[in-house]
Amino acid sequence: MKLTVRKRGNSLSLIIPKEIATQLNIEDGDSAYLTKTPNGYEISATDPDFAQKMELAREGIKKYRNALIDLAQCK
Repeated sequence: MKLTVRKRGNSLSLIIPKEIATQLNIEDGDSAYLTKTPNGYEISATDPDFAQKMELAREGIKKYRNALIDLAQCK
């Protein structure tokens, strides 16, 4: 899909069509993340660093499940 680049002050902006914004679940004022990939760039509504940290957290929760259950039951 071809996007239009517009000058805004000293910056450039991309116009994202409404149907793409809807698919990304973003609205005016929301943040979007641009990530460099081997094939170019990717635009996402989610922070890729946060997603990676959550995956590490899930692995830790799975590994230490019993210890976390025991800790949750302590008062």
